[in-house]
Parts: sequence; C-alpha cells; structure tokens
Amino acid sequence: MNFETRCVHTGVDKDKAFNSCTTPIYTSSTFSWDTLTTNKGFDYTRSGNPTRRALEENLASLEGGIDCRATCTGMAAITTSMYLFKPGDHIIAGHDIYGGTYRLFANVLTEQGLQFSFVNMQDMANIKAAIRPNTKGIWIETPSNPLLNIIDIAAITSIAKAANLLTIADNTFLSPYLQRPFELGVDVVVHSTTKYLNGHSDVVGGCVITRTKEHADRISYITNALGLACSPFDAWLVLRGVKTLGPRMEAHQKGAMAVARFLAAHPKVEHVYYPGLETHPQHALAKKQQKGFGAMLSFDVKGGRPEAERVMENLQVFQLAESLGGVESLVEYPETMSHASMSLEARRAAGISERTIRVSIGIEHPDDLVAGLKHALTFA
Repeated sequence: MNFETRCVHTGVDKDKAFNSCTTPIYTSSTFSWDTLTTNKGFDYTRSGNPTRRALEENLASLEGGIDCRATCTGMAAITTSMYLFKPGDHIIAGHDIYGGTYRLFANVLTEQGLQFSFVNMQDMANIKAAIRPNTKGIWIETPSNPLLNIIDIAAITSIAKAANLLTIADNTFLSPYLQRPFELGVDVVVHSTTKYLNGHSDVVGGCVITRTKEHADRISYITNALGLACSPFDAWLVLRGVKTLGPRMEAHQKGAMAVARFLAAHPKVEHVYYPGLETHPQHALAKKQQKGFGAMLSFDVKGGRPEAERVMENLQVFQLAESLGGVESLVEYPETMSHASMSLEARRAAGISERTIRVSIGIEHPDDLVAGLKHALTFA
C-alpha cells in the first residue's frame, strides 16, 4: 500500500467482536490469563497494550522499520534510545540541536557516565575529527532546531559504518512523509509524536523505531523496565492524528513556502532560515534527501531583542507558544523558550541570537499567515 493508505489503515483492524472501523481504546491496566503460562498477548499495560501496539505497528510501517515502541514523551523516546549505549561511551551530536536534547545530553546523561561532543555536523571533517577510541554513536538531527541546517545523512552513516558506530536520527521536524532516514543508512529513528505525527497539539508522546531485532529487543526491554510507555488514550490520539499526516504535511509546506518568501523580501527581516528557499546553503542537499522542505522556519528580525519582542507581541493568527507540528501556527523565542536550557555560549555558537524567532506553520490559509506577520512586522 502507498504511504497515505498505510497512514489510514495500518494498526486499525483490531476489533474482531464488532468490526469497528477505528482502533478501540483499551483502557485496562491488566489483562486476564487463559492459563498460568498463556494469555492473549498482553498481561499489563506498562508492558504492552493493544491500542499502543496498533500505533507502534503503524509507525514502524511508515518509517520502514521492523518494530517500534511508543513512549510517554518525545524526551522519553530520546532517553530510551540512549540506553543503547553504556557508561563510558562517547556520542557525537550537532552543536545546534533542540535545547531539551542538549540539556539531556550535556547535563543529565553525562552524570550517568556517557560522554558527548557537540560539533558542526554540516562539515564531515568535524565528525571524523571528533571520533575517539570510545566513540560508539552519532546523533543526527536534520533539519536542525531552530536554524534549519541540513546534515548529509548518507555521508554521516557512511562514516559511522566505517567506524562501527550506531546512528540515531531524530526525524520529528519532517516526519516519515518527507524524510526516510532508514533508507539513508540510519540504524534507529526517534520522533516526538507530539508534533507532526499527532498534529493536533492535544497529546505528548514519542517513539523509537528500529530496523534490527537486537535493537528492537533492547528498546522494548528498556521501555518496559523504565516505565516509559505512552498511555492507551495518548496512543489512540496519535493513531487518529497520523491518518491525515500526508495531506496535512502538504498544507503545512504550502503555507511555509509562502511565509518564507514573504519574510525573505521584507525590509525588516535580516535573514530567513528555510531549506525551501534557493538561497539556503543546503537547498540542494535538502532536495536530494527529503521529499519536501517541511513547515518549520526561523528568521532574524533586524535590530535586537526589543524588535523581536514587539513582533511576537503583535502577531495575528499566530500564537506565541512552544512546541510545533500542530494544525495551528505558532511562534516561539528560542532565547527564552525552546533553547533556554542551553548556555548563552552554546546558543551563540549554534547561531541562535536575540533576533531569532522560530515559526511552526499550521494549515491555515497562507494569505492569512502572511497578513498576520506583515502586521506584526510593522512594530519591529
């Protein structure tokens, strides 16, 4: 079946009693056994649940993996994936990744014995130079958050395979509809299902998708042992949302391109970060490894923080809020919101300034989005 058809039908046909056309929500915390050694495949919802399993089947199919485990948050998915490593292992990551991921790596997991290097991963020489004898993995985030830098996934996986390193890719910004990391050699894919997969800003969740039995077994064990699985209702919400992933992403992209072109021509905008623009330094790479350019963009307002604040305080249509990937358009300020957990020095090294505003384009009419930003920029 084609991608859009799998979005709608994979994991749905679970109700043999009444032939429900949607997946039932199994709220039960526990399931009775047939005998002391046999059951219907589920015993306790932390370990497994029919609704959650339906979502996992769906997401594994969409990404092209062999298995998936759905977690309670996107950060829980990242945490779960890090248990593929052991204390003393070294992981290479980008210097411009999501602030929550940076915080987990730099401030939390280092206390547990993992080591991290944050480098500019647009240059493969930086990655090669960062490899140590104890390096075991590479963390890939592309497009990067919030400056939409594009990393050459195939080039990185080639380096990783030569050095026997595990690669993990956060595919949240594009979803499997627009980017397929497994097809470019990645070993494990993670998502914040809160974002485009759910698409309606009414659930938090995550997932880890694997392509080998060894990794699938380890991720399943850790999710259960640490109690990181998502609830049945949250799983149902994501499974409901993913049905419209294809058409939503097309609507998102249409609006994003209109907004990016408007901002690029505006006299009060210093720079626009959007891979869909021909002026983006990795535009050709984005075209090569992505099906589309996505709906995330950032821009720098001319001036400084006062001008950026006035723009955000006078928006129409857009809401000032963290997160992304929902049907409604959002703006947020990385300096005090999504990347506040990074040090000032780390933010500046990543290229994030007081002028930077991050935008998540929803599915509203592009003309209304442009008009909302046009109005706000008069206050810059």
